[in-house]
Amino acid sequence: QVQLVESGGGLVQAGGSLRLSCAASGRTFSSYAMGWFRQAPGKEREFVAAISRSGGITYYTDSVKGRFTISRDNAKNTVYLQMNSLKPEDTAVYYCAVTSIATMRPSSDWGQGTQVTVSS
Repeated sequence: QVQLVESGGGLVQAGGSLRLSCAASGRTFSSYAMGWFRQAPGKEREFVAAISRSGGITYYTDSVKGRFTISRDNAKNTVYLQMNSLKPEDTAVYYCAVTSIATMRPSSDWGQGTQVTVSS
């Protein structure tokens, strides 16, 4: 069972940037595709981005394409989400998870998440 700890959230003005990190426990991190998800107040949790085991293939939901970049460092057991040109509608709690590339659905327990707040 992999354990995940997200960090890097904060308060930023619209147009700003943040870089989220997700540290994973365990020795088999490179065996998992990973993803980022987010949940805004009053809304369901939604898929944001995913990355293959090697990092060579990435996927994004349409609303973040061209603004967000997912990456991973398997030596550090860490996956990142670089978020640029942030918008108020990006405000949410962001979570990482082991992710099925076939379904873009999570297949691990959630971490505690990290809050991202974008002010207009």
